[in-house]
Amino acid sequence: MTLVRVRFVGGPADDLVRELPAEPDGAPPARWIMRHPDRPADGVADHLYERGTRAGADGWTMRYVRTDPFGASE
Repeated sequence: MTLVRVRFVGGPADDLVRELPAEPDGAPPARWIMRHPDRPADGVADHLYERGTRAGADGWTMRYVRTDPFGASE
């Protein structure tokens, strides 16, 4: 699996840098649901991000869209 580096912009993951699975064209997924990794799934919110722009050699941006109750984004 190929990975692509992204920087999250806005929302609770603002300025977080991660590697996400790349689409066949080398871009990150069009949408990504972010959950807090250290908390149990029960009662935790989903934070929806959408692919932003190519940020040069540093990868891509994923911009914050909204926060939904757990499971509502799926």
